[in-house]
Amino acid sequence: MTADEDFDADLSRYPPRPFLKEQSIWAICIYRYGRRVLNRKRGILRTTQLKFYWLLSRIVETLTGITLPLEARIGPGLRIFHFGNIVIHSQVVIGRNCTLRHGVTIGNRVPDGPAPVIEDNVDFGAYAQVLGGVRIGNGAKIGAMTVVLSDVPPGATAVGVPARILQPRGAAG
Repeated sequence: MTADEDFDADLSRYPPRPFLKEQSIWAICIYRYGRRVLNRKRGILRTTQLKFYWLLSRIVETLTGITLPLEARIGPGLRIFHFGNIVIHSQVVIGRNCTLRHGVTIGNRVPDGPAPVIEDNVDFGAYAQVLGGVRIGNGAKIGAMTVVLSDVPPGATAVGVPARILQPRGAAG
């Protein structure tokens, strides 16, 4: 294990040698670096490292199309498949072992409005949008191109525009 257990958890969800195969790990690596720097004692070294983080994050954001703001709280084990067009609001909270695919947006609906809280083990399909002060429950699945504007219970699958909750097969409904 390295000094950053969160990044180790991220790496464990990627294939071997991910830096050569998947650009999304670049964005996660820079995000984790920035969070480590942010937790250091204030001073000239921290200030210099934050400026270096800012430069690296802009370069990686441009190359990958992934925006992971330093202020967002992202749990360990983040996995991003198919990098590109992924935007996370700075006030978002994302739990452990979540999966994002290309085109995912997690943010607010209005300026200065609340941002989503994503619990653990949530899986987002391509181009899924989660907007506003909603909570996505543990183990939920958000379908491709779904627009979530209200809470999704744990273990549920949400699909459509706006999202509706699918009933599991065999469930009374």
